[in-house]
Amino acid sequence: MAVTSTACVSVSRNRRAFALLGSVQTTLIYTLSAIAVPLPEIGREFGLARIDLILLSAAYGLSFAGLVLFGGRLADRYGGRRALTAGLALFVVASAVAPLAQGVGVLLVARFAQGAGAAVVAPAAMAVLRTVFPAPAEYGRAMATWGGLSVLGATAGNVLSGVISSLLSWRWALAVPLLVAISALALAPKLLPGTPPHRGRALDLRGAVLATAGITLASYGFVVTDGRPWSSAGVLAPLLGGAALVVAFWYVERRARDPLLPPGFLVDRRRALALTATALSACGTGMTFVVLSLHLQQDRAWSPLQTSVAFVPFAVTLVVSGRTAGPLIGRYGARAVAAAGLGTAALGLALLAFTGFEAHTPYAYGLLPGLVLLPAGAAAAFAGAAVLATADVPHRQSGLSGGVLNTAMELGPTVLFAVLLTLGSDAASLAATGAALAVVALLHHHRTK
Repeated sequence: MAVTSTACVSVSRNRRAFALLGSVQTTLIYTLSAIAVPLPEIGREFGLARIDLILLSAAYGLSFAGLVLFGGRLADRYGGRRALTAGLALFVVASAVAPLAQGVGVLLVARFAQGAGAAVVAPAAMAVLRTVFPAPAEYGRAMATWGGLSVLGATAGNVLSGVISSLLSWRWALAVPLLVAISALALAPKLLPGTPPHRGRALDLRGAVLATAGITLASYGFVVTDGRPWSSAGVLAPLLGGAALVVAFWYVERRARDPLLPPGFLVDRRRALALTATALSACGTGMTFVVLSLHLQQDRAWSPLQTSVAFVPFAVTLVVSGRTAGPLIGRYGARAVAAAGLGTAALGLALLAFTGFEAHTPYAYGLLPGLVLLPAGAAAAFAGAAVLATADVPHRQSGLSGGVLNTAMELGPTVLFAVLLTLGSDAASLAATGAALAVVALLHHHRTK
């Protein structure tokens, strides 16, 4: 009886720890997307030009993507819970400044600092999760659920920010992460186990500087393609400079004694499929949020509240699909579920492309089918990808695996969205091109199976 009681207490403690970590991960992605729907209102308040709005929208993702690999190494070097706490502290300070900003400069810096804090928190949370569920089977089930949290956070950001902005103000929408982060900071020492640091591992500061600068600079170059031609100096300079720094990073890593990103880490075929599925799923959902939000508000003259309500079926489907992904992975395997998810998401994007972007197409059969199929597939793809990306990763590289997965999640949409903006001249062609990319990835999966 005592053994059973102890086991029940352990299960309850693990569930509370997972709930805390999951809430944090969801909030990090909520913060990324919370600015999308109220962005026009922010632009009117501060009198911003289009390029200013683009940079403001991208600031969080730029620092997140640029620093997350180094954040993963910090988690492995100093322990997941310690890195998580430090990242949350920075995130709390930045999240307190953002809603109170009286100018775009302060808001831009606050968003960038939020992304820097998130870049430490996200991989550290995955490192702690590995300690909470040390058994491979339990960890796999936990990662199947974890994979859907990011797209859930993005959906919550779009839905809740629109509702809150309509009823109160965009500043209250940006205050939500502050409340969650303060609660997590207070509860982390009580609910989360300590994670052992790996003191013998060097930090590889040269690699960290090169990776951060290269990814951030290249991402900035991709972001500003929306407002400048690819041949302009404002695009080519950051793109070529970022590419040069990434090449230098690859050269340094091959010769480093303890590299930030071991060259062989990405060679594994399962991990390559996982990162591809993550990047494509994040791009598909992120592109849909941005393009469809603009379409509904600009072409159909919908209010932010109406736009947010339109995504409610997306959110419901996402939750349902996320809950069923784990059992499906247990039965059919993570690779099959990820591939099937990509195919379903591609079908959803195709439906949106061909039926959803006409000004007079009814919501019920023009938008709704795509807004159901896309999240159903994306949740499955994210879940399968999360399991594949972390399979057989040693404990000492838990933070690294989290950093790599989050890099694909943040950097993939930045790069792919810029490419789609070039290939597609309107919303429908954007969605169609995104669907085509997902189908190509699905066909590649079957060829290499």
